[in-house]
Amino acid sequence: MTDIDVLEQLNEQPPSILCLDDEANVLKSLVRLLRQYKFDVSVSTSGHDALEKMQKKQFDVVISDMRMPLMSGAEFLAKARKVAPDSQRILLTGFSDLESTISAVNEGGIHAYVQKPWQNDHLISVIQSGVEKFRLKKQNEILQRHVNQQNEQLKELNTNLEQLVEKRTKQIRSVLKKLEVANESEKREHQSTVELLYNFINANPYLDGKRAENIAGTCTQIARYLNVSQKSIELAPIAGYLAQIGLLAMDPELYNKPINELNEVQRKTFYTHPSISQLMLMPATHLSDVSDAIYHQFERYNGKGIPKGLAKNDIPIGAMVLSVARDYWEGYEQSEPLLTTKQRHQFALNSIKSNSGSLYHPRIVDALEASHAKLITSDSSIGSIKVMSAQELEENMILANSLHSHTGIMLLPKGHIFNTKSIVKLQQLEAKKPTPFRIMVKMAK
Repeated sequence: MTDIDVLEQLNEQPPSILCLDDEANVLKSLVRLLRQYKFDVSVSTSGHDALEKMQKKQFDVVISDMRMPLMSGAEFLAKARKVAPDSQRILLTGFSDLESTISAVNEGGIHAYVQKPWQNDHLISVIQSGVEKFRLKKQNEILQRHVNQQNEQLKELNTNLEQLVEKRTKQIRSVLKKLEVANESEKREHQSTVELLYNFINANPYLDGKRAENIAGTCTQIARYLNVSQKSIELAPIAGYLAQIGLLAMDPELYNKPINELNEVQRKTFYTHPSISQLMLMPATHLSDVSDAIYHQFERYNGKGIPKGLAKNDIPIGAMVLSVARDYWEGYEQSEPLLTTKQRHQFALNSIKSNSGSLYHPRIVDALEASHAKLITSDSSIGSIKVMSAQELEENMILANSLHSHTGIMLLPKGHIFNTKSIVKLQQLEAKKPTPFRIMVKMAK
């Protein structure tokens, strides 16, 4: 069973809850309540029996009463923490048990406590929150394992790619680490997070960074003509830059050739990459709208898309914009190469217009057509950032990200202001490379 299968299986299984209480009537009340919400419920009347069940089965949430004759709730939860540290632990306690509750917090590491008699809505809310935390951690573990497995496979590539694979592995591990702490510094690191993730796409030999830039630029143009908020305009291109990020956790065999050349199983796996993207971006809460847009990018206006079959205005507007921009550039790439650039753009536009009202929202198609003239001549950039080779550098441009050699040695620090000497030196180094540098710079004001 693949990691993707394990992930899908985890999401499909009902949450598993273990309830411990020495009073049969309390257990019956809990079982009756929890089964209304489709939870898989197991019960125990003693701490020893509950611990045995936990050794045989994994539970999302463990609920324990405080006062029990042979083993208190605090003692049980302390032992349960050692048996299954990932399971979320909830204590049911009376008002007079404050001292024991503090002991349970310190020794049992409980995640929440609910006073008896409980309110059903409150208890269900606490349990659902615990299930969400448990499953998110498991999903992250599966994603990390899947990424590590793919990294091992990439090591089998030819010698010319070995250094690139090593760099990519470190980058993916680095971004996962950064995303874990993104909630604490989300506003400050907003731009750097996007630039970092976008670099991974550029570093992958099978993904087209230029295509991502084109899609991002088109998302921006469409958003402007839709007259949406400034925040939406700023977020629109980010979905374009990161739409392919989930592919980094997949076998390159799934995306280094056209989709129509994949077999049915491969295509099904390929179309899960938006779900993987959503998992990778989940800790970065400031990118939640971007994450939703990427996740729903294959929905269709007529409701015949994936993954949820949403229709019309139920589809997030960011996803509908991304869908039009992505398919526009796919049409451009599939057009006859002998046509002029203007003719190829017209071919792509006609392809989108022919599916207005079926695959795409008519209003977004109109916005694409209205922005078409600017689209052909617009420059692609990450906010004020531009990606260019050493040959394109000019004096007074500012380096947006520190620049490293292929061996990981820093060539120039972030914030360096280019001068004649540093430009010439980079051009000399670039001449010795098989491919040009991709230098992220911003123009001095």
